[in-house]
Amino acid sequence: MRHIFTSILLLLALSACQQPAQNQAVNNTSNTPPAWAQSAIWYQIFVERFNNGDPSNDPTPETMYAASNFIPTPDNWTITPWTQDWYEQEEWAQRNVQNFYSNLQLRRYGGDLQGVLDKLDYLQDLGITAIYFNPLNDAPSLHKYDARNYHHIDVNFGPDPQGDMTIIASETPDDPSTWQWTSADKMFLQVIEEAHKRDIKVILDYSWNHTGVEFWVWKDIVKNQEKSEFKDWYIINSFDDPATPQNEFNYEGWLDIQSLPALTKIDAPAEHKPGHPFEGNLHPQVKEHVFAVTKRWLAPDGDVSKGLDGYRLDVADHIPMGFWREYHHFVKSINPEAYLVGEIWWEEWPDKLMNPVPYVSGDVFDAVMFYQVYRPARYFFALTDFEIDAAQLVDSLNFQWDRIGDATARGMMNTAATHDTPRLLTSFANKGKYKYQAKPSDNPDYITGKPDEETYQRVKLYLLHQFTSVGAPHIWNGDEMGMWGADDPDCRKPLWWPEYNFEPENIHSIFKVEKQYVPVGFNTELHQYYKQMTRLRNNNPVLSSGTLEFVKAQGKLLAYTRTSQEAQLLVVFNAGNEMLKYHLPKGKQYKDLLTGKVIEDEMVVLKSISGLVLKEM
Repeated sequence: MRHIFTSILLLLALSACQQPAQNQAVNNTSNTPPAWAQSAIWYQIFVERFNNGDPSNDPTPETMYAASNFIPTPDNWTITPWTQDWYEQEEWAQRNVQNFYSNLQLRRYGGDLQGVLDKLDYLQDLGITAIYFNPLNDAPSLHKYDARNYHHIDVNFGPDPQGDMTIIASETPDDPSTWQWTSADKMFLQVIEEAHKRDIKVILDYSWNHTGVEFWVWKDIVKNQEKSEFKDWYIINSFDDPATPQNEFNYEGWLDIQSLPALTKIDAPAEHKPGHPFEGNLHPQVKEHVFAVTKRWLAPDGDVSKGLDGYRLDVADHIPMGFWREYHHFVKSINPEAYLVGEIWWEEWPDKLMNPVPYVSGDVFDAVMFYQVYRPARYFFALTDFEIDAAQLVDSLNFQWDRIGDATARGMMNTAATHDTPRLLTSFANKGKYKYQAKPSDNPDYITGKPDEETYQRVKLYLLHQFTSVGAPHIWNGDEMGMWGADDPDCRKPLWWPEYNFEPENIHSIFKVEKQYVPVGFNTELHQYYKQMTRLRNNNPVLSSGTLEFVKAQGKLLAYTRTSQEAQLLVVFNAGNEMLKYHLPKGKQYKDLLTGKVIEDEMVVLKSISGLVLKEM
């Protein structure tokens, strides 16, 4: 993508900165993202907190149990009411000696797949065209990154948890020929079918780096130790010696988290540092199982048309590149239109983000979660202690785009907020470094409650950029409802659906001071703005496929065009607190696609924190 600067002043400023037939596997010859990815508007769903459509399948202490639980589930534990103040402790939590955030790990609200089915029309009306699900695999935790069974949907996400556990127990888990479809599995296939009817793509999150301690292979190893036929699946440092009273069993957990035992990597360097790609592979037995699970959901019973449209791959930099290349080839051989997006993030937290190039050069992933373009945009559009001007933003964006190629840039997942970050409103409300000391337990001055009015305006201006820029915009579920929340886990509150009346929230969060409350609930105005942004992008294909050319970048004034053979749009931003003027080409008439206003003058006045999307008439 060539980004053309028509302003000589800007040049000077920047010069110092540097689908196949059913049941048919097709060989993939493309090294670019599937065409549909560039026009996607992503919506990320964290099911446990999305919507409780069936209270009869809510989690229980039995289904939440893991041998690694560092605190037991209290005898008086109950599901937390959906509308309860996030910072209010349940009765069972008040009697527990753990701190607030430890107790949160036991909190459940009962979100499920029926809740997703019930809200698909809402998502269609919102204007999204692709869903990214956080892990749905059967697991005891609320987040599901601690798999109990890779090949099944979590029993509490479907209509019959007890029946599903009976089915799972009847299988030979390392023999795919014995795998059956549980009620939860069938409901997820229904979700895919209903989404596809609405022209919504679906991808699913998996972590092939680690499991939980309730995973069937891990339990066999714990029981049989060195005699287990699966002993090579995990990185075991030493097995227990039955001749001694001590337990010598020792293993590696992901990031030293013992509740997440790490799967074995082979032919890899003895030492490799997270944040840096490395060669190697997964153990053959592990890989065989992963491939079987992957195919199960890409082509259920051999039918690609009923399967997923791709995968989001967790902690990708912790897994060898040799595996990812094989995985890419395997997935594309089943469905060449499948989309693979990897999570790569920090090379050195909290200052240096990873280089995406090794992962998006055609043989690994189609895209990554592109935090690399959000961070500089935040520093431009928000009021932070790390403010940059328009020329610096342009320099940062060009640096990212120019090293990955046009098609890849258009297919990137442009994330701003996720399950792992502060919510977008909260990110903008705070002035500190991106994702650093971003929750009250790390920073008592961190703003966790309702932002001020200027923050809302700045978020809207950023959204205008996100939806008119290069790459596919991404919405973290609830951001469109006006939800706020600090870094994980405060970004994982149950969604503020308009049919509910929520308890007010304590603005002093976890601190033991006099409580002050603020109303919370569905923000209709912001929701309508999100819908305006999705309509803008969906109704103007040039925003998905056109080239981007910067035409002005001075101070807090930014302007760029999006151009295709069929259309051209001019997008202008004033991210400052003062009114600015922008000169338009002579003799042309424009329509502002945001307001419908016709502009005939050669100069437009932009109010502070405002933007225009102009189409020549």
